Formats: sequence, C-alpha cells, structure tokens
Amino acid sequence: MVVGIDPFNDTDPMQIYQKILKGKVKYPKGMNKDVKSLIKHLLIIDITRRYGCLREGVKDIIDHKFFADFDWKGLLFKTLTPPYIPKVRNMADTSNFNAFPEDSDDDDNYDDAGIRHDKDPFFNW
Repeated sequence: MVVGIDPFNDTDPMQIYQKILKGKVKYPKGMNKDVKSLIKHLLIIDITRRYGCLREGVKDIIDHKFFADFDWKGLLFKTLTPPYIPKVRNMADTSNFNAFPEDSDDDDNYDDAGIRHDKDPFFNW
C-alpha cells in the first residue's frame, strides 16, 4: 500500500489467492529498506515468526525502524498534525480529485433502483 498497490496484486482473483498462498512478493526497485523490512516481517507465513504474533506482540511493529520518527503518543491522544490538508474553496470543491469523463449513459435508462433497463435482457419478460 505504501507504493500504491497491494503486494499480491493481479487482475484475476484466483491468481491473487495463489500469490498469497505462495507468499512471494515482488518489491519495486528503490523501495525504502525499512518499509521493505516491515512488510516482510508482517507477511511471514509462519505465524510463530510473524510480527505482531511474537512474544512482544504489537511492540515489535511499534519499535520497527520504519516507525522510528513516528509520534505514537500523538496518535493515542489525537494530537497529530495531518501530513497534508487540501485547500478547498467550498463544500462542493472537487479540484483535489482526478477528473474523469462524464458517463454518456442517459439517465432515462435507469429506474429508481438504479437498474439500467436498456441493458437488461429480461426487462420486458
């Protein structure tokens, strides 16, 4: 998730399951070594060796190098400053989101439940 994609990504759900079962993860080149280390420790198949399941429990994760500069007390007491606060002009401002082309579908083709009748082969049955 740190790089914008899950470690077992695939377009086919069965392939995702296979990748999970194999436990093989391909890391992008240039990935931060601390992030890579944390992910590897969290994805260990053997739960007796996986972070969060060891004798120290969640402390192993909290004490990992990746979180060395993280303010855990700030998180606990809700005093953390967000890393980025987007600028908005008003409540309807969508300028912080990507633009997508409008749907060319006619709204008249949908009923109140959102079912599109011109694509439903059983509509007039």
